[in-house]
Amino acid sequence: MIVTRFAPSPTGPLHLGHAYAALFAWRRARGGGGRFLLRIEDIDKGRCREAFVAGIVEDLIWLGLDWDGDVRRQSGHLADYRAALDRLAEQDVIYPCFCTRSDIAGAASAPHGSEGPLYPGTCRSLSARERRARIAAGRAYALRLDVERALGRTGPLAWSDEARGTVAAEPRLLGDVVLARKDTPSSYHLAVTVDDAIQGVTLVTRASDLMAATHIHRLLQALLGLPVPRWHHHPLMTGADGRRFAKRDRAVTLSDLRAAGATPEEVRALAGF
Repeated sequence: MIVTRFAPSPTGPLHLGHAYAALFAWRRARGGGGRFLLRIEDIDKGRCREAFVAGIVEDLIWLGLDWDGDVRRQSGHLADYRAALDRLAEQDVIYPCFCTRSDIAGAASAPHGSEGPLYPGTCRSLSARERRARIAAGRAYALRLDVERALGRTGPLAWSDEARGTVAAEPRLLGDVVLARKDTPSSYHLAVTVDDAIQGVTLVTRASDLMAATHIHRLLQALLGLPVPRWHHHPLMTGADGRRFAKRDRAVTLSDLRAAGATPEEVRALAGF
C-alpha cells in the first residue's frame, strides 16, 4: 500500500508551493487507495510557532485535504532521534564539531555545495582526548556525520526515483552534515529519515531542491537498517517572475488568497490541480 506524507515546518504560513506539494502527495496516495499522512516538523523552537501549526491545519482542510491517523509532531518524539544518534555513535560514524558557522564560512579551502560552504573537516581528526577536553570545558558543539567512514561501512548505494529512475547516492555532495546541535536535538536530515521509517512512508514526494538531501538520507537509512522508500522529486512551483515560492521572500500565502476571496477550487487550479 502506498503511504505518502506532507511535512511542513511551522515557521510561516503556507503558500502556493506548499499547496502544490501537499496536493501532489495527497493525490498520489488517494489515487492508489493508500494513506496520506500529515507531519509537523517543529524541532526548531527558535523559529516554529503554534499559530503557524493551526494555520497549516486550517489551510489544508480548506483546500479539501484529509489525512490518516494522528498528526506526528517531531517535538514530541525526540527520544527516537536520540536513539538513532546512539546507534550511529556505536558505529563510530559521528563526531563532535566545535566550529562555528563563521569558522566554516571563513575557511578559504571550503568548497560549496547545495546548502552553502561544505564543512572542511576541521574537527574530524581531533583525538578522543582533545574532544573530551573541549566538551568538559563547556565548548559548544554539533554532531556531524563522518561521510567517508560511513560509506566505508555501507559501500555504494542507490535509490529509485519515479521522475529520474535509479539514482546513485553521492553523500559527499553535502559533506559531513550536522545531525544534531545543543539547541536543536536533531537535524532535518536525521529526523525526516527516522520519521519516514517509523510512519511507514513508502513514497517520499518533495520538490527537486531537496534532491541533494536524499543522498544523505539514503546513507542514514543504510547505517540505521531502515526500510528504503521510493522517491518522487517533483519540479518547484514558481511565480510569474520565475522565482520559486519561498517564505523568506514573503510569497503570497494561502490565507492571503482566501482573504482576497479565492475559492479552494481556484487555489487548487493555481497550483495545477
